[in-house]
Amino acid sequence: MTELLNKPVKNNNLSQHILPSSATMIGVCITALSIIKLARFSGLAIWLSHLLALNSLVFLTSGILSYAAMRSSRSARLEQYADIAFIFGLILLSLSTVFMAVVID
Repeated sequence: MTELLNKPVKNNNLSQHILPSSATMIGVCITALSIIKLARFSGLAIWLSHLLALNSLVFLTSGILSYAAMRSSRSARLEQYADIAFIFGLILLSLSTVFMAVVID
């Protein structure tokens, strides 16, 4: 992970792709959370709802960092952080999906 932060990034406007994708992923998390709440699952579903809420905050962080990268003179560093947060959010969302399959089944 340290190599990723120290590696220079080309200015390819990655932030312009991360920002709308992060907003979409927040919507996905909210939709999944709503399904769990409406179906009134119990037990492990409480942990899943917390995991999805945390995941939406990770995507929010990614979106804020990508927006800040578009507005800042230190855009390369902020863009790297936004990218890392976005990838972490995708991993967390994938784990949430597997967890959801276990809880609902």
